[in-house]
Amino acid sequence: MPFGFYIIMAAQFFSSLADNALLVAAIALMTQMTAPAWMTPLLKFFFTVSYVVFASFVGAFADSMPKGRVMFTTNAVKIGGCLAMLFYDWLPLPGAPLYVSVLLAYGVVGLGAAAYSPAKYGILTEYLPPQKLVIANGWIEGLTVVSIILGTLLGGVLVSEAVSKRLLGFDIPHFETGIDTAPEAAILVIVVVYAIAATFNLYIPNTGVDHREPSKNPLFLVHEFAHCVRLLWTDKLGQISLATTTLFWGAGATLQFIVLKWAEVALGYTLSQATVLQGIGAVGIAAGAVIAARIVPLNRAANIVPVGIAMGLAVIVLVLVRSVAAALPLMILIGALAGFFVVPMNALLQHRGHILMGAGHSIAVQNFNENLSILVMLGVYALLLGFGFSIYTVITLFGLFVAAAMALVHRHHLNNVRSGMVPAVPGDAHR
Repeated sequence: MPFGFYIIMAAQFFSSLADNALLVAAIALMTQMTAPAWMTPLLKFFFTVSYVVFASFVGAFADSMPKGRVMFTTNAVKIGGCLAMLFYDWLPLPGAPLYVSVLLAYGVVGLGAAAYSPAKYGILTEYLPPQKLVIANGWIEGLTVVSIILGTLLGGVLVSEAVSKRLLGFDIPHFETGIDTAPEAAILVIVVVYAIAATFNLYIPNTGVDHREPSKNPLFLVHEFAHCVRLLWTDKLGQISLATTTLFWGAGATLQFIVLKWAEVALGYTLSQATVLQGIGAVGIAAGAVIAARIVPLNRAANIVPVGIAMGLAVIVLVLVRSVAAALPLMILIGALAGFFVVPMNALLQHRGHILMGAGHSIAVQNFNENLSILVMLGVYALLLGFGFSIYTVITLFGLFVAAAMALVHRHHLNNVRSGMVPAVPGDAHR
């Protein structure tokens, strides 16, 4: 891989590290405010909504200038959201609880992430040849998973009593920071991590790809985006990879909160302890991602959909687990299935999208669908908790839904193959 690829990886690592640490800190901040339990999943909801609302514009924005500049700008937006969350009580909303201000501030971070994503993935298709996309995605996903592990652990450590006391012990003479609690101290550290990511963004190489000025007519951008959505959903390979990744990311975001709740109920874990368990699952994702990058070529990516079915069924086994000894290998297994599944599907989707409409637009379409799935699934999860469903019932319904949906997608793909309607991809020697 060229040296610039490792700069891209470093930028992605620190940005993802901060994203995952910030979620833990935000949950701790909401808990500190005694927000209702069903409000916690809404953190991810507010973070994700920008991916859907601004999907028509972020792809055009990502394709309008060098991707490194886009990533730097959007990381700055994330820092702004962190600062708004840090000083949530400076601008309270009239008549609204303070945790609503935290939700809105976290939504600003989500806006930065929504604009960042088309650039961070789109640059791979600009910088690398198609035959290296699966390998590159394996590296990126593996590194992202490491950042998820470390970011989740970092968030848990920063909000822990032992570390927060040390952070809060630092004083600036003659200056009142207003930072008085563990979550607030954690967020301040996370701002520094975002700043490190922004520094790496400045050194991302220019790929030399021509960029076009986006239209200033919002109706044109919406119409263009709608055309891109139709184009990818009607492509016989694009629709399979888009359907599976859409389902996968919606399920993954929901599972993140399910595991936290399940660890509390089944194992008696605190938030800080539960984040360690999430990190264990992420180790499995990293392993699965690395294996997939080594053994699954791009032209065989669509054949691994049954792994998604197995992943949904494995989640259901959580309802039987009551000990840490049983939980650890199961979390690793679920993670490994997820990592092995998502890397080839992401690479296939990026390849088809780049061919059909350009890198930034295709990633924006992917983000729109995936995050719409996250909004729906998190909304359903919050409703189930609000109606008093036990976490074990939620897990069972969740696993059955994922397995059944993946099975339907696999059946549709087999029908496309039998009809000879599947387009060729690099390495497809028999076509």
